[in-house]
Amino acid sequence: MEWFLIILFLVGILVIPNVKVVSQSKAYVIERIGSYYATWHHGLHFKIPFLYRVAGEITLKEIVKDFAPQPVITKDNVTMQIDTVVYFQITDPKLYTYGVDHPINAIENLTATTLRNIIGELELDQTLTSRDIINSKMRSILDEATDPWGIKVNRVEVKNIIPPRDIQEAMEKQMRAERERREKILQAEGEKKSSILIAEGEKESSILRAEAEMLSKIKKAEGEAEAILKLRQAEAEGIRLLKEAKADESVLTLKGLEALSNLANGQSTKIIVPSNLQNIATIGTTISEMLKDKK
Repeated sequence: MEWFLIILFLVGILVIPNVKVVSQSKAYVIERIGSYYATWHHGLHFKIPFLYRVAGEITLKEIVKDFAPQPVITKDNVTMQIDTVVYFQITDPKLYTYGVDHPINAIENLTATTLRNIIGELELDQTLTSRDIINSKMRSILDEATDPWGIKVNRVEVKNIIPPRDIQEAMEKQMRAERERREKILQAEGEKKSSILIAEGEKESSILRAEAEMLSKIKKAEGEAEAILKLRQAEAEGIRLLKEAKADESVLTLKGLEALSNLANGQSTKIIVPSNLQNIATIGTTISEMLKDKK
């Protein structure tokens, strides 16, 4: 019984540590007697003690490395600090394990030298405005250089560009002057638009006043015409009524004398004498003689 327990204990010590469960996001590089044997992916695996050894436990996830700022010199001899972020993924665990010693340090050094080469071909202004070009060139160069190491560089980003202090101050002054210039331009444009709007308002106001005055004169003229029309219609109606009443010539002549008397009492400076004035005078003489006979 004791021997059975001892054997069971020894088997547990030898078997349990050599049972490996590999997860989906990892891969194990296995060596047999010092040489590469296999790459274990997700699943259950058993390692023969003393013969097999796990040479590397590799993650298959995308890795993000933020490297420290590197001093670089531009084409116009301006020294600045630039730090980068590299996104890469291990595609071949075997090449990653045996391709290069300390792969992360190798990528960092390769990133620094590549960045210096690219920035050395650009001037300061180009460096500050060409981040996309720098990112694209670095990704292409790093991806090609790390391919023998089993690494796929997916993206490279320039995180910060830190120029010297005097350059920063000059840039701040330039930006401040540019903001002041834009402010003056906007102010001038605002005043211009305001003047235009005021002028347009005055123009529309003048037009409206002229139109109102014109409409007033039209209404006044229409009223006067309407009054004259009404007066003529009343006179025509009076004449029609006299004719319908069969008034004799003396009545009509008397009405004419009343109209002539009213015309003489008015403010008119012109008097129109009718053509039958002689008949009217005759009638007047006859009326005077009749009044004398009554006396």
